[in-house]
Amino acid sequence: MSRLLAPSQAWLFGRGVDLAVFAGSALVSVGLVLAAPLLGAGGETPLWAWVLLVVCVDVAHVWSTLFRTYLDGDEVQRRPALYIAAPLAAYLLGVLAYLLSPGTFWSLFAYTALFHFVRQQYGWVALYSRKAHASRSERLLDAAAVYAATLGPVVWWHAHLPRAFWWFVENDFLSGLPPWVGTVALAVHGLVLAAWAGFQVWRVVRGEGVQVGKVLLVLATWVTWFGGIVLAQDDFAFTVTNVVLHGVPYFALLFRYARGRLAEGCYGGLGSVVRVGLPGFLLVLFVLAFGEEFLWDWLVWHERPRLFGEGGPVLPPDVLALVVPLLALPQATHYVLDAFIWKPGTDPALLARLGWSRGGGQGSPGVTDPISGVAIPRVID
Repeated sequence: MSRLLAPSQAWLFGRGVDLAVFAGSALVSVGLVLAAPLLGAGGETPLWAWVLLVVCVDVAHVWSTLFRTYLDGDEVQRRPALYIAAPLAAYLLGVLAYLLSPGTFWSLFAYTALFHFVRQQYGWVALYSRKAHASRSERLLDAAAVYAATLGPVVWWHAHLPRAFWWFVENDFLSGLPPWVGTVALAVHGLVLAAWAGFQVWRVVRGEGVQVGKVLLVLATWVTWFGGIVLAQDDFAFTVTNVVLHGVPYFALLFRYARGRLAEGCYGGLGSVVRVGLPGFLLVLFVLAFGEEFLWDWLVWHERPRLFGEGGPVLPPDVLALVVPLLALPQATHYVLDAFIWKPGTDPALLARLGWSRGGGQGSPGVTDPISGVAIPRVID
């Protein structure tokens, strides 16, 4: 058994939290999909699942970015141009796209979201590789594996449109790829993942063992993306697999960062939200997410009267061109900022606030994990 495990495991949040938010998210997704007939959730996503998955996970995780950005006065003062330009540029581009046509807006929005989802999975794997001090060749193979696990099914999806589900709205992805392109994409993705798996076996043979967290993350990514796109037959299955693995680990990341900033005296009176623990932190995010979805339904969709009432007036197209990009602005800003705010090279204090200190070596003095409350060894970058 000892040959199967790397001598020094590089966990991001600690073993228990990593297994819960990455492998656990994938297992929950698969379990919900398998239980769909018993839950009465086949076909369109039912209201309870939409609230639980879309509102309380997908939309709420977007709002959690506030604790890394606009609620942190020091951070805003450090990069004011970024925090002014990002929402302004996103809104203006959204208005221009919507004026061209609603379809143009939703396609642009869908592909931006897709890019963000793919890059987040790469980011997690890159963090694992970095903390394990992996060689350049191993990092490249890890990157190839996560891109294969995500983009292979996505290309196949484009070659088999329409499906029973879309990313945001009907016809948001561009169709026209011949089916054989999708077949080739899956073949290439299989070869890349087979090479990556072979390398993990070779590590064991050489006595180096495997990094369990990283391996489980790549497997979880493949299971949810392949299962949720290629094997999924309805909107519920796609929603479950698309949302949980993306949103739950992000909650862990933001809560850990918020606890680190709270220890430095950040947030003022809002610090009580973080101080009461993860339930209070999530509750605030759920309220913000519910408020956003109320506005979407009241002003634009008028689809869920049981939850939001009959809704407001039907807005004319020229007004929608201003309202829809505005309602999408939290999500669009999240997509833009997420490409900047997690780079340790541009924020020397970031790793310390996450409990991932520079210098030293694995096994340095322990810290209390801010998510689980369990004392764990400090993870060294």
